[in-house]
Amino acid sequence: MRTRLITSVRRVIFMILITLVLAMPSFAADNSDLLPDHQTPIIDLAKSLSNEQRASLETSLYEYEKNTGWKIKVLTQYEKTPGKAIKDFWKLDESSLVLIADPRGGNLLNFNVGEAYFALMPRIFWVELQSRYGNQFYVRDHGEDGAIIDSISSVTTCLDKGGCDFVPGLPREQWIWTLITSILGGLIAGLSAVPRSNKIFIEWKWLLLMSPLWVMLFGVFGIAPVITRTSEILPLARNIISFVACSMIAFTLSPRTNDK
Repeated sequence: MRTRLITSVRRVIFMILITLVLAMPSFAADNSDLLPDHQTPIIDLAKSLSNEQRASLETSLYEYEKNTGWKIKVLTQYEKTPGKAIKDFWKLDESSLVLIADPRGGNLLNFNVGEAYFALMPRIFWVELQSRYGNQFYVRDHGEDGAIIDSISSVTTCLDKGGCDFVPGLPREQWIWTLITSILGGLIAGLSAVPRSNKIFIEWKWLLLMSPLWVMLFGVFGIAPVITRTSEILPLARNIISFVACSMIAFTLSPRTNDK
């Protein structure tokens, strides 16, 4: 019985190890054979870009580097990768950014960021950039090419404006989240202000007591993400109107406590 148990455990461990090995990307430490025979800012081994897209992006990246000094390179890979050979091929330095697109992982995008970029865009910017454009839903809707091109566009936009703390633009799903938190904040504020006595019109004590909650929902999660990512008035106005309207509805419809 004990021998059978040990054999079963060994088989399970062996199968787990085989699964992990097969799931791991096969990265080469240095495979210069995969490098093109001419200088180009794009190495598209995974064929994520069409010929027209690659040519257009190549031209724009060359011009951007010439005009600004910022080096932006693109590497797409699948099963095979040039690995560390790209460092010498592109002469990467602190002003270089390498976008690596690999569809085998949970997120398409990864960024090798030069130190000079962090002075203009903090680390949280790159985390948000990866999660916004590299997630499977964005890739499904816009394609690998769209994710690559849109993420580069966000980077150049921020470089042109002197830096960003957050990724520009407010995706619809993120705005919906800010709208929901604004509505919840309004409901809590309205319910908190309901008078507990006929002698007062607004329960200021409860409104102030609950202020950390509704201010966080409305201000931190409902307003701050909007004003830091877009200059458009419409999403901001919608959140403010929703907060005020829900506050008034909750305040008006809530039952009052009658004094005896």
